[in-house]
Amino acid sequence: MAEVMVRKAEVKALEGDKAVAEAMRQINPDVVAAYPVTPQTEIVMEFSQFVAEGLVDTEFIPVESEFAAMSSCVGASCAGARAMSATCGPGLELMWENLWVASGLRCPIVMAVVNRSHAAPLNILTDQTDMMGSRDTGWIEIYAENHQEVYDNFIQAVRIAEHPDVLLPIMCGHAGFVLGHTLGRVEVLPDEVVRNFVGEYKPLYSLLDIDQPKTFGAYDHWDYFFEHRRQVFEAINNALRVIPEIGQEYGKISGRYYGLVEPYRLDDADVVIMIIGSGAGACREAVDEMREKGTKAGMLKVRCFRPFPAEEVVKALKDKKAVAVMDRCACFGAEGSPLFIETCAAFFNRGLRMKLINYFYGLGGRDTIPSEFCDIFYELSQIAETGEIKPPFVRYLAVRE
Repeated sequence: MAEVMVRKAEVKALEGDKAVAEAMRQINPDVVAAYPVTPQTEIVMEFSQFVAEGLVDTEFIPVESEFAAMSSCVGASCAGARAMSATCGPGLELMWENLWVASGLRCPIVMAVVNRSHAAPLNILTDQTDMMGSRDTGWIEIYAENHQEVYDNFIQAVRIAEHPDVLLPIMCGHAGFVLGHTLGRVEVLPDEVVRNFVGEYKPLYSLLDIDQPKTFGAYDHWDYFFEHRRQVFEAINNALRVIPEIGQEYGKISGRYYGLVEPYRLDDADVVIMIIGSGAGACREAVDEMREKGTKAGMLKVRCFRPFPAEEVVKALKDKKAVAVMDRCACFGAEGSPLFIETCAAFFNRGLRMKLINYFYGLGGRDTIPSEFCDIFYELSQIAETGEIKPPFVRYLAVRE
């Protein structure tokens, strides 16, 4: 059955933003509320054209700000609608309060985030500071490496968010300009296949159900607030099981199976680079180059950052001699950046020690090329040989002094 579906897929050259809009068209959500912000604008522009042409039944709300966009999505979701949005960078910042509202009210909103840097100085190019800055708001976070994953992630996100054991909002991140505004090969599934996969949204409760009235967004004093927060803890941890389940089901209709992490030449690797997002492509080339030179190099790509897949990360890396953890975000004043800190905690909590180093890279859209990843592998090989990590423990890749 899966082979039949793969043969039916139509290959298109799509920009990453338009791949999101295409997936959104096929899903045909009830409500989309969004405000244009570079480099996300093309998603909103493309989807609004689908609305204007009558290709979807969606109620499109062109709001006056990103705060209003998320407010509209929360209201629509509480009313029982399948709601979606898209944003990036400062737009995500402007939504900050309502990100917590969406997760606290258990709204399964799906939002594309076209990852970009923050000012100042002004920069609209890609890094992951925006989503990493929102990592503790109760939203699930998954990242795409390439154009195909941009499309595939957004479709799967609907099922993940709406799963009865989860019922939480989800962000699907992809690199602004690197993926969002470049063409890539995308296998687009038939409309009916996508519609059948996502199914019809059947909310448990609706604020418009006057026969069975419910309270939404009530004041929550000290007597129950903690318990309601714990419910979000439990729900987002449930996603560690749900995400790969949905990924396997998606593989049956597409031929592309997804999990929480993706290893590359990892089985016999001694030295490993751990990375999130579009930089994995150049890193993969570096792995192949180092293998040709006799170094047992490997890569672990993290697809899901929230919830953090600690068990999978430890299982994949526990027998390696040295690991470099790459973070493409600004995280000031810490002992490392988000992916590194989570990885350290995963090993520490299980009573394990690992030779780990942390690299900041690619901030503000700076390219990272395979030879720079090779330099990291050379350093990891020295650490593996000597067992010594020389300070500083947090490094900056390809940056001027």
